[in-house]
Amino acid sequence: MANVLTILSEAAGEVHAEPASFGFIDATVWVSIAMAIFIAILLWKKVPAMVAGMLDNKIAEISQQLKEAEALRLDAESLKAEYEAKLADAAKEADEMRARADAEAEALVAKAKADATALIARRKQMAEDRIAAAEAGALAEVRTAAAKAATEAAAKLIADKHDAAADKALVDQAIAGVAKG
Repeated sequence: MANVLTILSEAAGEVHAEPASFGFIDATVWVSIAMAIFIAILLWKKVPAMVAGMLDNKIAEISQQLKEAEALRLDAESLKAEYEAKLADAAKEADEMRARADAEAEALVAKAKADATALIARRKQMAEDRIAAAEAGALAEVRTAAAKAATEAAAKLIADKHDAAADKALVDQAIAGVAKG
């Protein structure tokens, strides 16, 4: 509303005089003086030094945090390198174990083949020995049976063809052959 009155009074052609103290100090000078006093008090209480100190402390704190972060980063990198080395060693060891296992498996397979071949050869030899023994036994049985059959046939032939007189002549002949001999 004060603005409206000012506008109306200016429109009416009235001129207002600015209030002034002591005839020359107007409102602008008073604001300038108050501002100078305020700045003087701030300087007297050492506020800029306190603000600078707080900022320095904050800068030092941030700098310390940056150093700690850098140290943590270096530690993390060294741990990463260490674990990468361990991983490489583990992979190398796994490859060596796999190679040893393959070699052992090949050796076991070769040994199993050799053992199987030897077992087959032993079994074959045993079978051949059994067959030979069975053949020998069968041959012996055939010979025994043939000898028995021949003996029985000879006995039957002798019994059929020889009587007591023929036996006496044979015995006499045998005695005479022994006496000459």
